[in-house]
Order: sequence, then C-alpha cells, then structure tokens
Amino acid sequence: ADPLYLISVPIYLIALYITDSEAERYNRKQKEVNVTTQVSVSKVKQFLSHLLEQGKANKIANKRENPLEKKKHQHKLKIKGIQNKNLLKRNQNYFKKPAKKSITDKGDELFKMGNKILQESKSQKQKTEAYTFFTRAADMGNLKAMEKMADALLFGSFGMQNITAAIQLYESLAKEGSYKAQNALGFLSSYGIGMEYDQAKALIYYTFGSAGGSMMSQMILGYRYLSGINVLQNCEVALNHYKKVADYIADKLEKSEGIPVEKVRLTERPENLSSNSEILDWDIYQYYKFLAERGDVQIQVSLGQLHLIGRKGLDQDYSKALYYFLKAAKAGSANAMAFIGKMYLEGNAAAPQNNATAFKYFSMAASKGNAIGLHGLGLLYFHGKGVPVNYGEALKYFQKAAEKGWPNAQFHLGFMYYSGSGVWKDYKLAFKYFYLASQSGQPLAIYYLAEMYATGTGVLRSCRTAVELYKGVCELGHWAEKFLTAYFAYKDGDVDSSLIQYALLAEMGYEVAQSNSAFILESKKAKILGKEKMYPMALLLWNRAAIQGNAFARVKIGDYHYYGYGTKKDYETAATHYSIAADKHHSAQAMFNLAYMYEHGLGIAQDIHLARRLYDMAAQTSPDAHIPVFFALMKLETMHFLQDILFFNFTTKWKWLKLDSTIGPYWDLLVIGLIVVVLIFLLRNHHR
Repeated sequence: ADPLYLISVPIYLIALYITDSEAERYNRKQKEVNVTTQVSVSKVKQFLSHLLEQGKANKIANKRENPLEKKKHQHKLKIKGIQNKNLLKRNQNYFKKPAKKSITDKGDELFKMGNKILQESKSQKQKTEAYTFFTRAADMGNLKAMEKMADALLFGSFGMQNITAAIQLYESLAKEGSYKAQNALGFLSSYGIGMEYDQAKALIYYTFGSAGGSMMSQMILGYRYLSGINVLQNCEVALNHYKKVADYIADKLEKSEGIPVEKVRLTERPENLSSNSEILDWDIYQYYKFLAERGDVQIQVSLGQLHLIGRKGLDQDYSKALYYFLKAAKAGSANAMAFIGKMYLEGNAAAPQNNATAFKYFSMAASKGNAIGLHGLGLLYFHGKGVPVNYGEALKYFQKAAEKGWPNAQFHLGFMYYSGSGVWKDYKLAFKYFYLASQSGQPLAIYYLAEMYATGTGVLRSCRTAVELYKGVCELGHWAEKFLTAYFAYKDGDVDSSLIQYALLAEMGYEVAQSNSAFILESKKAKILGKEKMYPMALLLWNRAAIQGNAFARVKIGDYHYYGYGTKKDYETAATHYSIAADKHHSAQAMFNLAYMYEHGLGIAQDIHLARRLYDMAAQTSPDAHIPVFFALMKLETMHFLQDILFFNFTTKWKWLKLDSTIGPYWDLLVIGLIVVVLIFLLRNHHR
C-alpha cells in the first residue's frame, strides 16, 4: 500500500496547500500512535529473512574498502552473525506476545551496539560488523535498524544492491512516520528509480520528511526553493530551510572541527581515476612512510595530519597521528608540537583529554612563533581550560595567530567582537575577521557571515548571499562522506551503487555530484534507469550543475542541443550555451565549438572573421587546443581561398555545388585529411 493513502483526503488535492505545520502535526500524531508499537513486522521480517537467505548473504564482500586497506585485506570480509539461514525460525520465540517487551529491548540494545561500532571508526571492517547487529535488530522489528538496512539495500553497503527490496522496506517504514524513509521515497520518486517518476509526490515526501526532522529533506527543499525546481522560486523559504540545517551543522562544528570530504570530479579523469590528487595512492603512501621513518619532518607532520582527520583515503587513526607528531616534535617541528597540543585539548583514544599537557605543547609551539600554538593558547584562556578565563590573554594570542594568517584564530577574533566577549561589540571588525577566515574555508566563519547577512547585522541584509553561505555550511554535513564511498564504488566497477549515491547528493544541491551523476548517466553503464531516460536525466543534471557555475557542464548542455541528445536538435540554443561558457568561463572548448558554428553558419549568421578570432582565442586559452585549432584554421583558410580565388566571378555558375550533398555531411573532415596528407608529403620532400 502506498503510504500516501494514510492521509484522509486525496493527496493531490492538498499538495498545493500543505504546510510545514500540517506535516508536523501529521508526524507528531504518527509518533504518538506508535510509541509502544513496532512496524507490523510479519511481512517485513519474512522479507528480510528471505533476503538474508539468498546467495552469499553470509559472505558479503567488502566493496567499499578504501584502496589502502585493500592492500592489507585482499580476502573478502565475512559478516559474522549472518550464518543461520533461517533467522525467522531461529527467533520465533521472541515474537510471542508475553515476550514483546523483551524483544523490543533486545532490538534496541543490538541497534545501539551496531551504531556505536559505526560511529567509532571509519574502518570498513568495523562498519561491516556494525551491519551484523543492525540485521539482527531489524529482524526483531527495530525501526532504526530497519532504516539502516533499507539504506544498505539502496546504496549497496552490503555489496548486493536491491532497490526493489529497499523500496518495500521504506514504504513499510513510511507508514510508521519514519522521516528517513519519506526522504528516501521522495528521492527515488524524483528520479524515477524503482518508482514512477513523479515530482509532485517527491515534493510531498520531502515536506513530510523535513517536518519529521530529516536534515536531508530540509536541504533538498532549500535547494529546490533557491533554484525554483518544481516550486516557485522563493529565497526566504530557502533561507528558512537552509538555516535549520546550518544551525545543526554549526552545533556539530563547535564541538569538533569538521573537515570537508574530498570530492573527486569524474569528468576530469574519466580514464585514469587513480591518478587524481584527491585520494592518496597506495604506492605513494608507502613511499611517504619510508621518508617519514628516514626522518623527513615535513612528511611526518603531513602523515600525522592525514591520520588525525582521516583524509586522502586514509582511515582516521589517532595512534598513528600521535606517533608521527611525536617523531616530528622530537626533531623540533613547531607544527607537530601544536598538533599534539590540539590532540590533548580535544581528547581521543591515543591522547586522553589533558589541559596541562595541551598547555605545555601549545606553549612550546608558541615560543617558536607558531600560529597554531598561539591559537591554542588563546583557546585555553578563552574557555578557561587548565587556566583561569582571561579574555585579554585570549585576545592577545588570537591577534598574533590571526596576523600570521591562521583562519581559526581569525574566526575566534571575529567571534569575540561579534559576541562582545571581553571587548566591546564591533560588528564591522567581526565581519572583517569572519570574512578573512571564510576565504580559507573556515566553516564557522562562513556560518556567522550567513547569520549577519540573514539578519542584517553589521551589513546590508541580503537573502541570496545568506542562502549561498548557509548552503556552503550545509554541504559539510556527515552525508558528504558519500562522496568517498561513491567514488570507490565507481572505481570498483559498481556503477549503480555509485550513481545512486551521487544522485542523492545531487538532489541535495552538490554541484560536483550533479556533474558526476550526469557523467555516469551519459556513459549508459548504469542499469537502474531505462536507457531512454538516461540522456534526458543527464541533461537535467548538467543544467543544474551549469547554473551553479560549472563551465564543463555548460559546454555539455550545448553539445546535447547540438547533437540532439535527450532533446531536439537546436543549433541556436547550443550556440547560446557555448557563448555563455566562452564569455563567462573562458572555456577553450566552447570557443572552438562556437568558432565552428560561425564558420558554417549553424544557428547563427556565418562570420569567417569571427570564427578565426574564436579559434585563435581557444588556442591562447588552452595549450591542448593548439593542434585542433591549427587543423581547423588550415581547413578554414583553404576553403576560404578556394571560395575567394578559384571560384571568384564564377559564383553564379557554381550555385548548384552543394558540398554536403555531393561529398557528404563530413566533407570538412575530408578536407582536413587532405591537408594532413599534403603536409606529410611536403615534410618528406623537405627532408630529402
């Protein structure tokens, strides 16, 4: 049954009038009804048990493991708890009415155990172990575990993607008011993946999901109202949605420093993705380790930082981070000393929280004039950790670190002036320091700039600017980790899993995900969408990426209209998009394509002189364009010579000559071939 039929009146009649408050009342009512009940588990449990019995359910391969771990664990990881093929029979005693409370408690306990494992490490092995607990908890009817299992089936976390199964589970969960299920069903409806393509229904699902507390739904609605996607464009509504998500992210960032996840562009390296600098290659990592052991201090600090935050495909490993920092600090590295202080200030498994130790290392780094060390001392005095609160000292250290260009110090300096902590409130100075920090990507500085623009505090209020800034903060959410899992899935050849993850991120407004999704659709390697839908959907995604400033996407839109991919051939529209890419983004490819259209008068008036100029501009813009431009100009000049010299005064007699009909539609390529042959002949004679 469709969960939308839970509403007492025809849903499409109220779609235009539904409000967040109505959706909130609906979700509240559903939660009240289901306080003591679980999903009607009979069908869902049988369904889960059936899934777990299939194929290699007890030998599920780890396909999302990063390339560094793969070198260490070539054998496939087994999910240890899924070995009994008949889970329903095994647990049948739990489902007798007298034991209902016991089952619920056991399911909650299993879910908490799995969630704890999942949160403690980014290791794929531990994530796999976590899903063992989720499977058992879901089999007992635990709602949250079922959500995890549905996500695993949708995104292919088990290595066995099953969208049909995921939809059935989501629909059962949506009936119980699960906002995560509503968000997922909205996403699938918006793309027509496994469900009917229906933007109206998607919008309704997102509305209920956001009212229930889904940050993803809030972000999707924010992007839709910002861009006017199937709704009237409304900046203020977009601002409201984005602010809720940004507040949530900012709260997380204040507790621990968040680092953006690497976003690899598939369009930049379609043939050799392993060569990209976003992910550290295994051999390079081994070489760095060798240099670090040989005493290269800079490499030691770099490896320490990568392990501290878990970047470039490396797992977060506090022990390794501390190991490298200590080696570098022993060699006198001020940066390493400061990072050790940071580890002890924040506290972790390798360096338990200790304000005295943090103060010691920050002081050692600060004595060498290190900006991170100075900032660390400022934090200790600002928050009164291990020392009495002293805003004067904090201000002094923040200023010194800010002068050295450390963005975190610039942010804290701005915050002191913004909040009036130890100084008079000064919004102009606050804006100045927030802006400086934001230029280096400091997320909290971007958040407070958005706050100032949203409320008109210290600056002229600008809804659009505030929304763009809030959007940047929202894109730092934990969901951005899907960029890495999607990338590794693509590298491993699991195109469908990669596409579904990129497509969800694209729906949330990530420009990189939009272009990556379009790129995968264009390749026609995915199987989750019909081939007839791929070009139209790719065109839609290229268009969204182009609106957000992607020059490559803008050229692609021109190509789609030029060749008629996913739309009708339209030379005029193609020329318009090429012009935008050439003028606004200085794209060499767009200049070349536009020159060709001017040369042949396709969609625009023929203009040989402008064609020459655009060819020259393309060559000047990109070195890669030199050879294509050379042959294009040779062909242009040859044809121009034949037209102006050989056929001069004979134009009326030669009107019957139509090159397209006599030689073929690709006569220009034939001319280029002849030019190449002539050049080779002349070069050979020259050498003789």
